[in-house]
Amino acid sequence: MKLHFSIPAAEELREGRGGRYVLYSLFLEGFLLGKARYRQLRRWNEQLRQVFGSTVPAFPPKFYLAMTQSMADERRSQLEQYLQNVSLDANITKSEVFINFFRKLQLATFKIQTLRAFLDVYLADGSNITLDIQTSDTAERILQKWAKMEIISKVAEFELPYVSLQSMKELDCKLGIRKWYMDPSLDTLLTDCKASMNLLYMQAIQEVKRNWIKPTEGQMQELEFLQKNRNKAKFLEKIREVQFYGYVRLDLCICDYPEVGCSAEIYAGNNEINCCIKLPTNQTKEVSFKINRLRSWQVTFLGEEGTLEFRFEYNDSGTWEWIILYTKQAFLLSSCLKKMISEQMIKETNKVPEMVSVKCQSILEKKNDLLHSKIICTGGSVNNECSSS
Repeated sequence: MKLHFSIPAAEELREGRGGRYVLYSLFLEGFLLGKARYRQLRRWNEQLRQVFGSTVPAFPPKFYLAMTQSMADERRSQLEQYLQNVSLDANITKSEVFINFFRKLQLATFKIQTLRAFLDVYLADGSNITLDIQTSDTAERILQKWAKMEIISKVAEFELPYVSLQSMKELDCKLGIRKWYMDPSLDTLLTDCKASMNLLYMQAIQEVKRNWIKPTEGQMQELEFLQKNRNKAKFLEKIREVQFYGYVRLDLCICDYPEVGCSAEIYAGNNEINCCIKLPTNQTKEVSFKINRLRSWQVTFLGEEGTLEFRFEYNDSGTWEWIILYTKQAFLLSSCLKKMISEQMIKETNKVPEMVSVKCQSILEKKNDLLHSKIICTGGSVNNECSSS
């Protein structure tokens, strides 16, 4: 899956002998991954070319004259595009050259030494396992070792979870494990594995407890009976029939559909974005946007702290129109759309879906013990018309 890199900020700093240089803030899925100079990125590009040759995208050229503000803005934009293009190639993102660069960058940016540490990994039922790790272990390595919450980001394989959590202390982040696919029927590819079925069952129980799904009275009675009798396989079979099971539930956001200023509760999954919209008249309206009628989408930073705009182009009764959502979970929604599209390929190849590690953030709602889940991920589009600002 494409990684959403961005460089929303750069700062000019002074070197010891009076010279100046620009430090670029590299963000991954909306969160700071590290800070790098142009020459660091250029040297990394040269290393990539030694391994992958001409398949590596062109690197932004060096300026030999003092940069004006417009030149500085152009370079920032070019570097951002370069990172996005490089990350399209799975062979590159899985390479040692790619992984080692970002490993060192994260450690250097947040000034963390490679030491022994202990990391709590949380399961869907709120229980946790403490892992003995190195602070420089990647997410992939931690997931191999592992062999409520507001989900804010899927952890990239090359990311250092320990470092990421240290950089997000003010958000009270935790590391969690949960499934990462949008089609509930894909559960059947995992139920032959006892460990996977246990994870699916724990997550399903939490969806029921937190009212993230909408069972009928009869369905609820049957689920309670199966849970009481610990019939996990039958429970998972029946819960797949319940509305919104396996969907990702987003926090309340603002939208401009069907009119400006409406609030909406968003559910993404099973080839749709389902919106429960509260109209200015206090009436509610449920709308389902099917992904096969969606042409493109984009995520935009609005400049205000933490504010993102998600807009998608949708065919409503033969007419294309842009629908806008204002939500901090724009990357999450974008990621869900991409995942729903890619799952058709998963079905064709019978590839087992992912159990992924995600960064989780505890939040305080009306009840102190109520925890929510959400994920922020990459920008994309059905027909590659995606753009991000």
